[in-house]
Amino acid sequence: MSKDTIKLTFKLAPEKAIFAYRNLGMGGMAQKFVDSEVLRYCAPYVPHYNGILEKSGDDATVKGSGMVHWDTPYARKNYYENRGRGTDGTAKGGLRGKLWFERMKRDHLPAILRGVKKIAGAK
Repeated sequence: MSKDTIKLTFKLAPEKAIFAYRNLGMGGMAQKFVDSEVLRYCAPYVPHYNGILEKSGDDATVKGSGMVHWDTPYARKNYYENRGRGTDGTAKGGLRGKLWFERMKRDHLPAILRGVKKIAGAK
């Protein structure tokens, strides 16, 4: 009986290099895609009295930063307390109302993840 052995050595690239190769780092294509898709998919969920709150998401967000931000004095109050009583509000069977990001994720997260996988080259 012979004892055959195989010795393997793996050299992995640094984490940042792997992320950069797959476009997954901050500011990478995947992060820019996620940020813009979040804004796009959230638009029908954001309360729309005169459109300023919805537009502030595009204006205040730096795409690729990983942070999506709606910047108006009343954004926080609307996010947590809006009752959705407008014409397209949740109280009338529409989508617009409070917790718009959480409700958007519930409805559209699989589509966003499919896009990220495509950008990163995953199967």
